[in-house]
Amino acid sequence: MKIHEYQAKTLLKEYGVPINKGILAENSDDISSAVKSLSPPYVIKAQIHSGGRGKAGGVKIANTPGEAISISNDLLGKTLITKQTGPQGRIVKKLLITECVDINKEYYISIALDPGKSCIAFVASGAGGIEIEETAAKSPDSIISKNIDIKIGVRDYFLRNIASKLEIKDVSGFIRIGRGMYDLFLQKDCSMVEINPLVETTDGELIALDAKVTFDDNALFRHPDVAELCDINEIDPKEAEAQKYSLNYVALDGSVGCMVNGAGLAMATMDIINAFGGKPANFLDVGGNTTGDSVAEAFKILLSDSKVKVIFVNIFGGIVKCDIIANGIVNAIKSYKSSCEMVDVPIVVRLVGNNSKEGNEILNESGLNIISKTLMADAAKACVLLSQESLE
Repeated sequence: MKIHEYQAKTLLKEYGVPINKGILAENSDDISSAVKSLSPPYVIKAQIHSGGRGKAGGVKIANTPGEAISISNDLLGKTLITKQTGPQGRIVKKLLITECVDINKEYYISIALDPGKSCIAFVASGAGGIEIEETAAKSPDSIISKNIDIKIGVRDYFLRNIASKLEIKDVSGFIRIGRGMYDLFLQKDCSMVEINPLVETTDGELIALDAKVTFDDNALFRHPDVAELCDINEIDPKEAEAQKYSLNYVALDGSVGCMVNGAGLAMATMDIINAFGGKPANFLDVGGNTTGDSVAEAFKILLSDSKVKVIFVNIFGGIVKCDIIANGIVNAIKSYKSSCEMVDVPIVVRLVGNNSKEGNEILNESGLNIISKTLMADAAKACVLLSQESLE
């Protein structure tokens, strides 16, 4: 789960990390109040879940209160297009207005999971203020990555060593920041805590000027306070709807809608669609404990996507029974009787395993536009062909 910069900085402050003064604004009244409460010059920063906001025009500097109000009102409601948002962009609904800081030096520091080594890593660089991917591509030797022993944690000598390599003068301040980041990472079940840039001011103070924090979705049940930080406006509406029914859904850019049980089979389904020249429109795992209602909701989500030209239902009946999936599909279609255009999307179904015979009988007797296949390859080929025909 992602959160906004202003939320990430607030969390870091709770863990002893210094941040610059800033105020959230969501409307023109908030903007005026924030500008009055802060001292010029100002930095106005769009709050969207995306990197590269500055290059997209989402970070502006204003020297006077009037200029700050004008820039903020123009930016609020604007659509920003970055590398991460895709061509559709994101609408700016929140702004963070902060006071400027006199910067002497910028650094990058983060704590993140290293899946390759199955550990937590502390990553740092003296090239802060730019995307770490750019730094890795241009100056890979400038990146410091040190694994953290979970049994020992982040000790002073560990952070002192990194501060020395970065030539940081305020070592005690860096240690305090590193410890705060690590405590936040562990206590809130984060997947990443990033400060970019961590700046050294002309007064020698270390301040987190920008921050990014992400969380392990599977651990949110332990942190209701963190779950409340989720901004539903930053999530694809279909993904938000899927979350209500415990469905694992990720929107993609293809035309073959997929409904599968099990993450492994879902990945294999997307791979085989790509192998035959098609593109999946989504990742959708209905899971092993799904019900008829959740299957019906999953199908409605697929039907609501205008990019979907064919639906591939690929179910291996184990814990979940194939007849439950079949009934869910039929019920979903019946609820869309008034929307004939949506129901006309062809459906390719592969039901194998527990109660597959009963499930196929339900589908065959439904009178719906359903193509039944036994082999996964045959089903994938049919889906790709149908999707290509619809796009011609």
